[in-house]
Amino acid sequence: MTARAVVIGGGIGGLASAVALARGGWDVTVLERATSLEPVGAGIAVAPNAVRALGALGLGDALRELSTLQGEVGMRRPDGRWLVRADTADAGARFGDQTLVLHRAQLVGMLADALPDGALRLGTSAAVVHAGDGGRPAVVRVSDAAGSPGGDVADAAGPAGGDVRDGAGPAGTDAPDAAASGEEVEADLVVAADGIDSPTRTRWWPDAPRPVHGGSTAWRLVAPARTDIVGGETWGRGIVVGIVPLADGRVYSYVSVADAAGVPESFDELRARLADWHAPIPELLASVDPAQTLRHALRCLPAPPATLATGRVALVGDAAHAMLPNVGQGGCQALEDAVVLGARVPASAARRSGGLDVASALQEWSAERRPRVEKVMKLSAQVAVPTRWTSPVLTGARDLGARAAGTWAASLGTRALDGVMGWRSPTPGGA
Repeated sequence: MTARAVVIGGGIGGLASAVALARGGWDVTVLERATSLEPVGAGIAVAPNAVRALGALGLGDALRELSTLQGEVGMRRPDGRWLVRADTADAGARFGDQTLVLHRAQLVGMLADALPDGALRLGTSAAVVHAGDGGRPAVVRVSDAAGSPGGDVADAAGPAGGDVRDGAGPAGTDAPDAAASGEEVEADLVVAADGIDSPTRTRWWPDAPRPVHGGSTAWRLVAPARTDIVGGETWGRGIVVGIVPLADGRVYSYVSVADAAGVPESFDELRARLADWHAPIPELLASVDPAQTLRHALRCLPAPPATLATGRVALVGDAAHAMLPNVGQGGCQALEDAVVLGARVPASAARRSGGLDVASALQEWSAERRPRVEKVMKLSAQVAVPTRWTSPVLTGARDLGARAAGTWAASLGTRALDGVMGWRSPTPGGA
C-alpha cells in the first residue's frame, strides 16, 4: 500500500515538505488555494543552513549556480558613515557555505519543479476535518477555491510571515463547519503549511499562541540592476533600510519603520522621509513603481505551539513559528522543517503497525524541531528591539557602541549565529 501525504499550502515550507516526503517514498499531493504560483514577494536570503537544506532536497547544485552575497557588508548611519563592516567571505568560511540572495519566486519555482508530476493542485481549498490517530487516517476536505496567496508568503522585510486565512473550531473534533462541501480525502500524513494565520493551527491547536504585531511596518521592493551596490543595513531612529544585490543583478531593498517613529501613510511619504539618507537609498526608492512595492505590518507568533504535531498532522513554516525577519531565518527554518520531516517520517512508517509509527514519528520530529525554532524566534525578537529605538540617547549609544566595537562586533555577531547557521541536515532515520 502506498503511503499518502497531503500538504496544505504551496509556499516555501509546503513545497519543500512535499519534495522531501516524495524523496522518502511518499505519494504526495500539494493543495494550494491560488490558481497559479505568482511571483509574490521580493528577495529572500538563503543562509548557509538553508543552502544545506536545499542540498538535501537535491537542489544544491542549481542553487549554487546563483551568485552569492559577496564583498563587504555591514551597518551604516543615515549619513553613510560605517558603524560595522565585515567580509562575507569570512562568514562563508566559518559556516561552510555563503549566503545566497534571490527573488522568492525563483526559490518557489525551483521547489515546484522538483515535485513529482501531478503533485501540485492549484485553485484548491483544504481543511483538516479529522487529525487522525494511530489507527485512523487523517481526513482533509477539499474543494475548489478562488485564487489567493498560499502559505508562507512573506509579510515582513525578510523571510517571515504568511497569508490571512479564516478558520476556527475545537480541537479533537470533526469540525463540521470547515469547508462545508467538497470531497473528503484520507491521508496517512498531513502537513499544514498554511501561513501565519493557519486555520489548521487555529482548529487543532486552540491553545497555541496567536499572531501579534511586531511593532513595525515594512516595505519591500526590487529595483533595477545597478553596479554600485554595497550590501548592508542602515539604521536610523526607528527606521532600518536594507540593500542586497540579487543573483540576477537587480537590487532587493526593504525598509522597516517602527510604530514609535510614525509610519508613513504612503510610499511617496516614505521616499520623502528618506530623501536625505545616503546614496543609493533615495535613488533606489525613486526607481520603482509604488504599485510594485509590498507594504505589511510585521507580525509574528510569540512562541511555537507546545507541540508541532497532533495525531497525523504536522505544522511547518509560518504556521508553526512565524518570526520577525531580523535574523533572516523565517524561510530558512521552514526549509529545515521540511528536510527533517522527510528524514524522520519515512513512508515506511505508514505501513508499520497499522500506521502507529506516523503519529509517534511526528512527535519525535516535533521534539527535535521545536526547541530549535523557539530559540531562533527569540533571537529574531531580541535583534529587532534596537531597530525600533527612536530616542536620540538610545540610538546614539547604540551607534557609538557599534562603531567603537567595529570588527570585533561583527565577529561577535557571527559567533552568535553559529548555532543557527551551522545546522546540518540529518541522515534519514538517523542522527
